[in-house]
Amino acid sequence: MKVYDISQEVFSCVVFGKDPAPEKTVLASIKDGDPYNLIKFSMCAHNGTHIDAPSHFVGDGKTIDQLAPDRLVGYAYVAEHAGDVTEDDIKDILARARAISDEAARRILIKGKATLTLEAAKLLSREGVYLFGNESQTVGPEGSPRAVHLELLGADMILLEGARLGEVPEGDYLLFAAPISLGGAEGAPCRAMLVKL
Repeated sequence: MKVYDISQEVFSCVVFGKDPAPEKTVLASIKDGDPYNLIKFSMCAHNGTHIDAPSHFVGDGKTIDQLAPDRLVGYAYVAEHAGDVTEDDIKDILARARAISDEAARRILIKGKATLTLEAAKLLSREGVYLFGNESQTVGPEGSPRAVHLELLGADMILLEGARLGEVPEGDYLLFAAPISLGGAEGAPCRAMLVKL
């Protein structure tokens, strides 16, 4: 069994656009004579590796605490791609995933510097994919990600953004992508892992 941690370290993570960066404050320190170490931290719900719930762009969409755990944990397929991910690319990726199992085709992760097109997002929605993940801090074009988000989140899909897949070969894995349970939140940090059984 091989376990891949596909999460960014929070305090050094990539921050999208004008989102606030994570901050850490030391409240107690053993080296300063305190009996224990203690920090407090603040961060945007979309810093680093994180989950987007449908409510991020859909007014009455599910929040983080309403996401079904079996959508966040299960078999997944990792595909490598560079550039725009087209509808034909998604057809090919889904076919490769389904050749392994229908379950693996329910959670698709794209490895590489790739941008999901709206046409590809529509196909993912039609095919009933549970979760889509990528390495960028956003799905869709960085300058205008709204349409792709609306398509995917409007189909009740979960997004895993900011994953780190550089060391992960293409193929099928067991994915653990449970976010921190933030009641009523539209997004949350996630310690995501892939397991090759």
